[in-house]
Amino acid sequence: MSAADDGADRSLGQLVATATAEMSALVHDEIALAKAELRQDAKRAGIGSAAFMVAGVLALFALPVLSFAAAYGIHNLGLGLAWSFLIVGGAFLVIAALLILIALAKIKKIKKPEKSIASAKETAAVLQKARPHPRPADSDHPVLESVTRSSV
Repeated sequence: MSAADDGADRSLGQLVATATAEMSALVHDEIALAKAELRQDAKRAGIGSAAFMVAGVLALFALPVLSFAAAYGIHNLGLGLAWSFLIVGGAFLVIAALLILIALAKIKKIKKPEKSIASAKETAAVLQKARPHPRPADSDHPVLESVTRSSV
């Protein structure tokens, strides 16, 4: 006996109930699958961000060491130790100045949100012209006239 023959013996209500139950189970299974995938992705993202933070800390620790190495390397070329450290410090200042110039150029390219400003001004103009809807007095209201008030 096939599944099609088995379905012919059941009523329409039973078929709808079965279809609803199977659809509900399918949706629950899809949600469970999505949760499992998201859990894995969140775990990977957490491990990845932790690795980035550790790498940043190690790079921060390496910067002074490499600065000293560069200064002593320049000193070994025959220049005085003070001049070597000044050259390394000056190189850092030049790099910082270049990064500031790049940042300023990017910041100057930022434009005002003109559409949002225009929309806000338009809304403000409409609201300034708007008047509150006049409400009828209690005695003018047809529903309130038909309601009898208790004297208690």
